[in-house]
Amino acid sequence: MPHMWFKVAGLSGASAVGAAAYGAHGYKPDDPNFTKVYQNANSFHLLHSTMIAMAPMTRHPHVIGGMFTAGTILFSGSCYAVALSQDKAVGKLAPVGGSALIAAWLAVAALA
Repeated sequence: MPHMWFKVAGLSGASAVGAAAYGAHGYKPDDPNFTKVYQNANSFHLLHSTMIAMAPMTRHPHVIGGMFTAGTILFSGSCYAVALSQDKAVGKLAPVGGSALIAAWLAVAALA
């Protein structure tokens, strides 16, 4: 059932576009430095939603789809949490998510 990754990618991409709309029109942090954190989260979210959609085209769709999904949730989710709470302490999982995304890209190189 590798085509489930199309559904995951669709939900991820739709939520990334919704988050972009909120970031452009509704997000007004007290400290403008958090705007960059939010934009970084959204850029990674949208980019890696596309990679999740590519997972069914690989020889190991569940490995690659799972790695990109986990990395996106951990990295972008942590960055969104930091930006929305305006508290850097809540972003402790961002490095784990970033490492998962690096590993996902290496998995594409090695396994796809």
